[in-house]
Amino acid sequence: MRSFRNPLLFIAAKWANGLTFEIPSSLPAGANKIDPTPVGVSIEFFAFPDYIEKLPLTTSCLATLEGVLGAKPPIRIGGTTQDRALYDASLQTAVNYTVASPDDAPESLTFGDRFMELAGSYEGKVTIGLNRRLDDVDNTIAAAKVVKSEVTNLYAIELGNEPNFFKSSDPIAHGESWTAAADAASQVSWQASVSEGLGNEESFVQAGVFFDTESFTAENLAAKEEETGSTGYVRSFCHHFYPQSSSNANLSRLIDHADIVDGVASFDSQVAAAQQLNLDFIMGETNSATQGGGGISPTYGAGLWILDYIMQSTMKGIQQLFFHQGTIGNCQYCWWQDSVNAPFYGAYTAALALSGASQITQLDDGDSRYAGYAIYDTDGTPTRILLYNSDYHTSGTRSSITVTLTGLLSDSSVSAKRLTAAAATVVGREGISIGGRSFGDGTCELAGEEDDETIAVKSGRAEVEVRASEALLIYL
Repeated sequence: MRSFRNPLLFIAAKWANGLTFEIPSSLPAGANKIDPTPVGVSIEFFAFPDYIEKLPLTTSCLATLEGVLGAKPPIRIGGTTQDRALYDASLQTAVNYTVASPDDAPESLTFGDRFMELAGSYEGKVTIGLNRRLDDVDNTIAAAKVVKSEVTNLYAIELGNEPNFFKSSDPIAHGESWTAAADAASQVSWQASVSEGLGNEESFVQAGVFFDTESFTAENLAAKEEETGSTGYVRSFCHHFYPQSSSNANLSRLIDHADIVDGVASFDSQVAAAQQLNLDFIMGETNSATQGGGGISPTYGAGLWILDYIMQSTMKGIQQLFFHQGTIGNCQYCWWQDSVNAPFYGAYTAALALSGASQITQLDDGDSRYAGYAIYDTDGTPTRILLYNSDYHTSGTRSSITVTLTGLLSDSSVSAKRLTAAAATVVGREGISIGGRSFGDGTCELAGEEDDETIAVKSGRAEVEVRASEALLIYL
C-alpha cells in the first residue's frame, strides 16, 4: 500500500523545536536597493477627485505614511476608467459621468483641467494614466500637455491600462486581434507621438501597465523598445498584480508566506529586464483580490499579506508598490473610506520596517509559513528584524512558534512592536494593534498607550514568540 504523508503533520514536526535565524552582520552581496518611498497608493481614475475632496482620510492617511517614511508616498491615478476617459478642455468640473448606482464605475467619462489641478496639489510624486484604448492620440496629447503644466511633481504618464484585456472591438485594435506584439508596436508608436506633442519629451512614460505574465510582459516590451530605439521615452516598466480572484478567494492561502514568495518570484525575469536597461520595475496597481476585492480583502489577514508582500517585493527589486483604492463605498480592499480599515495596518507596519532602509535580506528559506527579514541602514548595518508567522488563526487555541535570533550585536536588550489581532478574519479595525496602539475613530492617528516589548539579548542571542497570524518588528 502506498503511504501518504500528511503535509500539516510534517510542517508541525519540522518546526516543533522552533526556528533559528542568524543575523548577518553585513548585507550579503547582490542585494537590491530600496526606494525611500516603497509604499504607494493607486486611485481609480474616475474616483480620484472625490478621494481628494470628499474623503478627509485620504490626506491624513497619506500624511501618516509620510510621517514614517520621511517623504510623501507616491500616488498613481489610473485604472480601468482611465481608458474610458476623454479630456474636455471646456469642462468646468474635474470629471463628468453618469452611473445607475453610486456603487458603479462609469462606462464613459470626461475630465477637465480641474482634474489635473487636483493631481498637481499633491506634493508627492504622481503618476497619471491616460487613454489609449479609444485610439484618440490627439486627445491624449492634449491631456498630457495639461498634465505637464499642472502636475509639477509628475513622475510618469501611463498610456493605457491593462492592454492585455483589449479586444478586437476596441477602437485601438481596428477590428484585428489584440496581441502582445500588436500592443508593443502600439506602445512605442504612442510614446513617440506623445513625446513629440510634448516637445520631444524624454523619460516620461511608465510603460507596460500589464496584468499578464505570459506574453504581455516587460521582457517582451523592453525588447521592442530597444529594437525601435524607444527606450529614451521610458522611465519605468509597470505591472499589475492581484493574487486572487474576488469570486474565488481564500484567506489562508493569501497570507501564506510560501505562496507570497512564489507570487513575487513570478516577476523575477521582468524585474531583471528592467534592470538591464537601468530602469525601475514598479507594481503600478495591486491589491489582495480583483474587482474591488473579495470577502478576504477587508480583513486583518489582508494586512498581513500586504506586509509580507511589500517586504518580499522590495527585496526582489520591485521599487514601489501602488495599492489600489477603488469605487468609494464599494471597495473591500480599500485602506480607508470613512474610517481606517484593517489592511492599512499592514501597510503602516511595512513602512515602519523599511523607513530609512537601504537594503533587505531574507532569513528564511521561503518554503514555509514562517518568515524572517533583516533590514539594513545606509551604512550596511542591520537595524531591524521582521518576523512573520502566517499560520492561519481564526478561533480557539492559538499556536505559536519560538524564534531564536543569533548574531545580534547587542548584549542587553532590544525593543519590538507586535502587529496582532484576535484572528486573521477580523474585519474593520476592532482589536487590531501595532505596538499596542490602534488608529482612532475617523482619524489616521494612532491612539492608545504604546506597548513596545523588551527582548533580552545574551551573548548575541535572543528568543521571541510569534503567534499564528502575527508579525513582530524588532528594533536592533
